[in-house]
Amino acid sequence: MHHITHLYLLAMLNCITVDDSTIQLRVISELVKRHPALKLVGEYTSAIETREALKNTKVDLIFLDIEMPVVSGFDLIGILEDNQQVIIVSAKKEYAYDAFKHDVTGFLGKPIVKDDFDRTIKRAVIFHENIFSKKESDTTDDTIFVKSNLINKKVYLKKIKWIEAVGDYVKVVTDKENYIVLSTMKAFVTRLPEHRFMRIHKSFIVNLDRVKKFNSKVVEIEGTELPLSRTKKAKFFKVLNAT
Repeated sequence: MHHITHLYLLAMLNCITVDDSTIQLRVISELVKRHPALKLVGEYTSAIETREALKNTKVDLIFLDIEMPVVSGFDLIGILEDNQQVIIVSAKKEYAYDAFKHDVTGFLGKPIVKDDFDRTIKRAVIFHENIFSKKESDTTDDTIFVKSNLINKKVYLKKIKWIEAVGDYVKVVTDKENYIVLSTMKAFVTRLPEHRFMRIHKSFIVNLDRVKKFNSKVVEIEGTELPLSRTKKAKFFKVLNAT
């Protein structure tokens, strides 16, 4: 219990709630207001309204309904910054699979179960700390601190071969050992220098210095072939000055 309280004290996430049902909006907003790690900074009933608000409001976490008129919740996710997290709130469980393909932090079914809500917020707080811990903890551009098995460990960037998505975690693959870290790929990539690391697929981030071979479909690092997605191919080729 003391550990959780300390965890919440480290972060206060600015949140907005988005739902075209005013009743559901009130329910979600009340949960946010009562949580010690969250600060409600806006309530919106459409994705269009939310999109405008995001231009002028600092937002860390968005509670988002999917089925809204004109512009859906999934459409809104596509324009968000890497350091903005999303928790999908929907009565339709079939949206859960699509939700996680969009790198969301969590999915809450309606009606919301308090234990599920608290568990998802704990994950959001940890993700938030992962995003900003580079600014707070990493001493140079040559290292990064990762929390694996509840211990912060210094990892030299040049020794990282790639980072791989594994469910709710990422696996940091290095020359000597692997580290399992609670994070999304979206959150983790923001902690890495852009000129040295690139996300080549929804499930893989590579150390560009370790790439020796590649073609239009795969990237090879020390004999291991990693998939290169169509949407990332053009940027990858450009970065490596390929044609």
